[in-house]
Amino acid sequence: MIRRIGVDLGTTNILIHVPGRGIVVDEPAVAAIDAYDNKIVAFGEEARKMLGKTPDSIIAARPLKDGVIASFKITEAMLRYFINRLSGRLRLFRPDIMVAVPVGATSTERRAITDACIAAGAKNAFLIKEPVAAALGANVPIAAAEGHLIIDIGGGTTEVAVISLGDVVAATSVRVGGGKIDQAITTYIRKKYSLIIGEQSAENLKIKIGTAMPLKKELTYELSGTNSVTGLPESVLVNSNDVMAACQEELKEIIDAVKAVLQKTPPELAADIMDKGMIMTGGGSLLRNLDQLFTKVTGVPCQLAEEPRLCVVKGTGIAVEHLDEFRRSVLWAKR
Repeated sequence: MIRRIGVDLGTTNILIHVPGRGIVVDEPAVAAIDAYDNKIVAFGEEARKMLGKTPDSIIAARPLKDGVIASFKITEAMLRYFINRLSGRLRLFRPDIMVAVPVGATSTERRAITDACIAAGAKNAFLIKEPVAAALGANVPIAAAEGHLIIDIGGGTTEVAVISLGDVVAATSVRVGGGKIDQAITTYIRKKYSLIIGEQSAENLKIKIGTAMPLKKELTYELSGTNSVTGLPESVLVNSNDVMAACQEELKEIIDAVKAVLQKTPPELAADIMDKGMIMTGGGSLLRNLDQLFTKVTGVPCQLAEEPRLCVVKGTGIAVEHLDEFRRSVLWAKR
């Protein structure tokens, strides 16, 4: 019997944490839909394999964009699918669900998420601010009267927040994340090498040789795609400096967000941050040397959290397990 569920409803992945059992779902947030009758054919990893490879009769798409719901119906169906998979179709209890949402989400976007949770079979729906959840998952003592700066780089958004006494003091949210970096890589490769590549190829390139600062030893990767001039398949050898050049604009936006939050931070908390440093979470923070880049441009030490991709879902699981203690951090509740 599952009474409470913590969900990281990400643009790229959906992760679910059940208190006492840990992370039970870690799958791509992708759905495949039959174009003729709008029925859902596949979810998760099975649907992700179809991205960019489907015939006209099937549409493979992400129901979330920039950390919020783009397609209500598909998000609801996806949540119901995972809830049913965890607790079975015949349930004695409807679970309480807590979802992590971006700090910059509007009231309409927040309402869409709670409505989707209730429609998917939740008894109560709660929302927690993503940076608070990320800090909890990174084992940051957020209840203390001291400042902690969290940079959570997800697939669709980057959240930068200063947390003290269990809540956000200063924050900003920019709609730049791993997805935008992948798009920038795709555009750069097309311009420089006249090679058209897909979303998954760009992501693989970023993971294999991507870097935020020059490496001592340059990495190379053989990339295959379609030549934009001849229209024929082609392979080219790409190096790590290409990826670094491709994502400069996106990284600048994240750096500007970090600087903006530091400028808004009260002096006492700024002193704490200077002493303890900034903490990076989220899958996007795994880009090589990104912590060094942040340290260089801000002058504040920066470190990568342990298992950064899982911090938000772990924190959401902790918060839903100890719901009464985290009432102040809960943004919105629907019963």
